[in-house]
Amino acid sequence: MSIVLYNSLTGKKEPFVPRVPGEVRMYSCGPTVYNYFHIGNARAFVVFDMVRRYLRYRGYQVTFVQNFTDVDDKLIKRANEMSTTVEDVADRYIDAYYADAAALGVERADVHPRVTETMGEIIAFIQELIATGHAYEADGDVLFATRTFADYGKLSKQSLDDLHSGSRVEVTDKKRDEVDFTLWKAAKPGEPAWDSPWGPGRPGWHIECSAMIRKYLGDHIDIHGGGHDLLFPHHENEIAQSEALAGPPLANYFMHNGYININNEKMSKSLGNSIFVHELVQRYDPRALRLFLLSAQYRSPINYSDDVMAQMVAALRRIDACREHLALRGMGAPLPAGEPVSLDAFEERFRTAFDDDINTGDALGVLFDLVREANVYLKDGDLTQAGLDAYAQKLEAWLALFGLLPNEQAPDEGDAAIEGLIAERTAARKARDFARADALRDELTQLGIHMEDTPQGVRWWRES
Repeated sequence: MSIVLYNSLTGKKEPFVPRVPGEVRMYSCGPTVYNYFHIGNARAFVVFDMVRRYLRYRGYQVTFVQNFTDVDDKLIKRANEMSTTVEDVADRYIDAYYADAAALGVERADVHPRVTETMGEIIAFIQELIATGHAYEADGDVLFATRTFADYGKLSKQSLDDLHSGSRVEVTDKKRDEVDFTLWKAAKPGEPAWDSPWGPGRPGWHIECSAMIRKYLGDHIDIHGGGHDLLFPHHENEIAQSEALAGPPLANYFMHNGYININNEKMSKSLGNSIFVHELVQRYDPRALRLFLLSAQYRSPINYSDDVMAQMVAALRRIDACREHLALRGMGAPLPAGEPVSLDAFEERFRTAFDDDINTGDALGVLFDLVREANVYLKDGDLTQAGLDAYAQKLEAWLALFGLLPNEQAPDEGDAAIEGLIAERTAARKARDFARADALRDELTQLGIHMEDTPQGVRWWRES
């Protein structure tokens, strides 16, 4: 079986063949760090974390780079609102990104470059574009001469004559052509600036990614990822800048994840329905949020709602319950050794789903089939140690791949108190003091604790 990826550049699924056998160089656009990231951003972070994880699962050595935009109009505005510096804003929200991303099970990239730490490479890149006739200086600004790149529009499938600049900065009279976009922006009073051959200023948005890719991964990479909203103009402009100097392709595969709707409405600032992950991880087990973000194939739109999240929480409990029951039974009375148990058919279905353009929705369906069969085995099967180990190890491996293993920390004092009440209730039931047992159950319920009595003992969890 081989992996097939949908390539936004060609508009079709293609067999995945890395440039160097066994190695993958991969870049995904990271956050502009002026605030906490919202659930729409989170989908991209989780999706490309999952792509990286699965490629490793299949034996590839993956080098993954994800940037931080740490100087930008939005950061300048935020710093003014907070009466602090752009650097302070960036540091604060980079720390917040790491915390919230870790809660979602997103592993750190091999490199997280910052714009402010890549300034020399950005300036050198722009100088080369000027020297080769692809860019020009205009009163302290530098602009990319878009019509010098004949393939402009090949990613978005749009004619150059129908396009507008689409840069993050305002349209200016410095442009020779409306479709030209900014590479370097002359400094304004009170804004952070860096010295350059064209005077003090700072980079445009698009050039940073081209420079970072070149610095850390080379001129040609295997996979470039990001949200669908970045396809144009950001990724289109990256292609133009990079391929103007190094030739095609910047990336062999462009991958773009779909949008998230909120209660069946498109998430947007104008509707005021953006939801920050920083808040959601306080309301739900972060793994349930990750499960939601992976519940459909990454290119499909998905809808967020409280009802959907309740379903995710319940689904996660089914997984956790199965995993715990397998572990508890393994700690019980010794079982006969038994013969090796093969779950190869499950593994084949699992890989088939993932190999088809990283279809996490179908792969999760296989995982839940495994959970269902493991529960039947625990209840009605002729238990052996080999059988128990086979189910437990397969479930553990898949949950590790998905980033859905519980964060197994030492219990805090609150957990110890809950365990004490549960132990007291169990003792009351054994003593047939049912009134006391019921009172303790009511007390636990009031604390938001749910319990399930199983043959292996009591499972409990907090209300989400």
